[in-house]
Amino acid sequence: MTPIILIPGLLCTAEIFAPQVAALWPQGPVTVANTLTGETMADIAAAILADAPPRFALAGISMGGYVALEIWRQAPERVVKLALLSTQAVPDAPEQSAQRRALVALARKAKFSAVLRQATASMLHPQHRDDPHLTAVTLRMGLTVGIEGLARQTAAIIGRPDSRPTLPTITVPTLVLTGDSDPLMPLERSQEMAAAIPGARLVVMPQCGHSSTLEQPDAVNQALVDWITS
Repeated sequence: MTPIILIPGLLCTAEIFAPQVAALWPQGPVTVANTLTGETMADIAAAILADAPPRFALAGISMGGYVALEIWRQAPERVVKLALLSTQAVPDAPEQSAQRRALVALARKAKFSAVLRQATASMLHPQHRDDPHLTAVTLRMGLTVGIEGLARQTAAIIGRPDSRPTLPTITVPTLVLTGDSDPLMPLERSQEMAAAIPGARLVVMPQCGHSSTLEQPDAVNQALVDWITS
């Protein structure tokens, strides 16, 4: 059975993958990586690799996708399958980096829980923005990561390399999954990634924003089970 490593996104804990752990567990041992240490993407990836089994399937959501691509750059021989969820290969534009720094500054001076609630509403599909479960999970994860965790992860995201040159080197079965209404990762970014990765499969979740694993858990579970068993 193939070990499976799941990498959370910005301000996310293992809870971002709670529905997927249960669905994937019959296919092999599942680990949710810790992203709370490291100053750069390279640092975070190296720390995950240090604790990882010799070979594994790898899935990352959002920032976790950036880390997954860095893991591929550092140790491609250890990755047997790759899933990139709600993420992108392009680096930040200057205005995106400025927006990220502004969010960290706001989190330091305003009520953090209020900042998290506002950020959550901006990420979800309109039909999910009033879902009390999604709001509670996102708030709980963000408070666990904390402001300093947000600042450290944000700096790593801003400093990440352009992963587009990496994509054609990916030679393992790869799933690219995105929401049809992701306000942070436009659909064309996923389409470009899937086109650049040899043999990649693109799956678009209907009625789904950025938090695909929580917004459409059953459909994401099915896509991941198909990916790991194919």
